[in-house]
Amino acid sequence: MESAYRISLKSLTRRYLELYDEIADLDTRIGAIVDELAPDVARPSIRHTSAAEHLLTAGDNLERLRSEDSFAALCGVSPVPASSGKVIRHRLKRGSDRAANSALHIIAIARLRTDPKTKAYVAKRIAEGHSKLDAIRSLKRYTAREVFTLIMRRQKEINQTRITA
Repeated sequence: MESAYRISLKSLTRRYLELYDEIADLDTRIGAIVDELAPDVARPSIRHTSAAEHLLTAGDNLERLRSEDSFAALCGVSPVPASSGKVIRHRLKRGSDRAANSALHIIAIARLRTDPKTKAYVAKRIAEGHSKLDAIRSLKRYTAREVFTLIMRRQKEINQTRITA
């Protein structure tokens, strides 16, 4: 019985290490692609995988994104009124790209852990009477605005290069 456990553990360990190496290789490839296509999008709090997710969300047809509001709606971080009576609140749009929303959430949490300005902003929002989730929702919206600006700036550079070439 013990030999069967050992064999299965060795097999699982070998498979785990193979998958770990494969993931590391794919992360390296994704990083190279993001650095080539949009080097400004990947920043300390915006990892290559999150940047790649937002580039995929934006897609090839950037003309359909008329404003940062449309990108935020596409990512699911545009505020939707969810008021009831005298209470005025907003929630996030649910019918959107959940992977892009998840990437924005990861970025917001990373900034909340490391960036003093973000910590101060969240503390200010909580002091105003908002919940921590509302503060994170606002951070996600701000991050979507920032990512959209970076993507559009890079697209403008690419278009100018095509015109001059």
